[in-house]
Amino acid sequence: MGSSFFFFIILVSPALTLVNGDAGLIQKTCKTTKYYDLCVSSLKSDPRSVNSDTKGLAMIMIGVGMANATATSTFLSSRLVSSANDTILKKVLKECSDKYAHAGDALQASVQDFVSEAYDYAYMHIMAAADYPNACHNAFRRYPRLIYPPEIARREDGLKRICDVVLGIIDNLGF
Repeated sequence: MGSSFFFFIILVSPALTLVNGDAGLIQKTCKTTKYYDLCVSSLKSDPRSVNSDTKGLAMIMIGVGMANATATSTFLSSRLVSSANDTILKKVLKECSDKYAHAGDALQASVQDFVSEAYDYAYMHIMAAADYPNACHNAFRRYPRLIYPPEIARREDGLKRICDVVLGIIDNLGF
């Protein structure tokens, strides 16, 4: 009896490991996304991913996106002080800061959607979060004398890539 129980545990334990989100699940999940390296590095850097299923991995990536959107909004707000004499730049930076705050809000809404397993709504909110940086970029385009700062372009690209990773994971959930 004891040896058959031990044999059963050996057979079942690999399946349990995958359900709990080992490195294999992270790699498998990230292979379904457009940005595999970003996905793997983000998830492996978060200790919660070890005990997460696919839904949990998506939630961790949403958190990465929220952190990015919040940091970018804060960064843009801090630039407002240094642009005090340029009212147009100040207006555009304020608009951009607000758009990144809205992106963070959309990602937060997607968390609630995940909790209630409304994956279609989560998908919609994440797509909205990915699109908010476009409004910032367009605000700079409205004023030809303003140059779109490379740091904002880098942050815009980062948020869009993070959102693309989350969308790929949601597609993998098969809602």
